[in-house]
Amino acid sequence: MNTTKIALGAVLLFLSSAILLLLGTPGSSIPVLAGGAASLAMAAGALLVGTSEGGRPV
Repeated sequence: MNTTKIALGAVLLFLSSAILLLLGTPGSSIPVLAGGAASLAMAAGALLVGTSEGGRPV
């Protein structure tokens, strides 16, 4: 198990989730482009966590 991949993936998932949740609040000053970047970061974080162990990822 690669703890670096898990830690980086968890940080990406946490930050991108926070950005997407803040983007949904009325009167948010976060640009829509940040939402797109956050969704890509969420996908990257899930990929890092999913491939942290040896073997074939499902």
